[in-house]
Amino acid sequence: MRSPRDFFKPLAIGAPAPLREIPVRPSRMIHFFDPSNPRMADKAPGIAAKVDILLGNLEDAVPIDRKEAAREGLVQIARDNDFGDTQLWTRVNSLDSPWFLDDVTRLVGEVGDKLDVIMLPKVQGPWDIHYVDQLLAQLEAKAALQRPILLHCILETALGVANVEEIANASPRIQGMSLGPADLAASRRMKTTRVGGGHPGYLVRNDPDPDNPDAPRASYQQDLWHYTIGRMVDACAGVGALAFYGPFGAIDDPVACEDQFRNAFLMGCVGTWSLHPSQIEIAKRVFSPPPDEVAWAKRVLDAMPDGSGAVMLDGKMQDDATWKQCKVMVDLARLIAGKDPDLRELYGF
Repeated sequence: MRSPRDFFKPLAIGAPAPLREIPVRPSRMIHFFDPSNPRMADKAPGIAAKVDILLGNLEDAVPIDRKEAAREGLVQIARDNDFGDTQLWTRVNSLDSPWFLDDVTRLVGEVGDKLDVIMLPKVQGPWDIHYVDQLLAQLEAKAALQRPILLHCILETALGVANVEEIANASPRIQGMSLGPADLAASRRMKTTRVGGGHPGYLVRNDPDPDNPDAPRASYQQDLWHYTIGRMVDACAGVGALAFYGPFGAIDDPVACEDQFRNAFLMGCVGTWSLHPSQIEIAKRVFSPPPDEVAWAKRVLDAMPDGSGAVMLDGKMQDDATWKQCKVMVDLARLIAGKDPDLRELYGF
C-alpha cells in the first residue's frame, strides 16, 4: 500500500509537484470541437472567447482515418493561440486503443504548457488512473513542465460506476468526472438509444381512481441518470473534484436539454458538455446561479456574517446549514462574475 506521505510527491524525477487542491474556475460548459475538421478548427479561437472550457476531441466522433489529423490539428491550434482565461482540454482516445500513447506523448511533449486537463474515456478503475498518472509524470519531467496536467474521467462503463469512489481517490490529478450516458447505457445493457436525457418508457404512474378505475391515469417520465449522477457528485465532492453532466444528443430539443442540464446543476454538477454552439448559451444560463437566488443568499450571509446562530428572514429561519448553502451560491456567483461582465452587473458585484 502506498504511504499517504508520498501521495503529493512527484511520480518522476523532475516532474512538477501534484496539486493539493483542484483549481476552481468557471466551468459551465466544456465545448467540444473536432481539430481534424478545418471549419471547426478555424472557428475554435472565436468560440474560445464564448466558453469556459474548449476541448479538442480526439476520440469518439472522430473517424479512424482522421485520428492523426485531429491530434496534429490540436497541437497546431494550441501552438498558434492564446486562449486567455478559457481552459484548453483534450479528450484522448481510450487506453486500449492504438492511438492513446501517441495522443499523450505528442500533446504533452509539444503543447503540455498550454493544456489544462486531459479527459480520459471509459475509465474502469483506479488502475487506469495509476498508469496514466505515472506516464504523465514522466512526460512532464521530459518536457520540463512547471505545472501538472490534470485528469478528468468519463463514467461510461458499469465497472467504472462501481469503482467511482476509488477512481476519485486514485490521484491528486483527478480534476473531476463527467457522465457518459451513451456508452454507459450500452455497458449496462440499458434499452435506450438516446444520448442523455430521459425516456418516455421510464416512468411512474398514478394509482387508479377507486371510483373510476378505468379512467386515464397521469404518468411522469423519470430520469435514467439520477442514480449515477448522485454517486458521481458524492465521489467528486469527497475529494474536492468537480462533477459535470455529459452530452445531450438531441440538438433539436433545447427545452429537454435545458431541463436535463438544470437537474444536474441542482444536484451539484458545475457544468456540462456542449456539442453544438446552440448548447453554449443553454449551459451558460443554467449553470450560472439565478440573480434573485444570489441576492437572497447575500442577504442571509449579511445577516449571519460568521455563519453561527440562527436568524429569521422574511418569516424563514436561517441557521448554519442554510448559511453554507448560501455561501456555495454566492461563491459560485463571484467566480462567474469575474469572467462574465453582464452577470457581474446582475449579481451586484
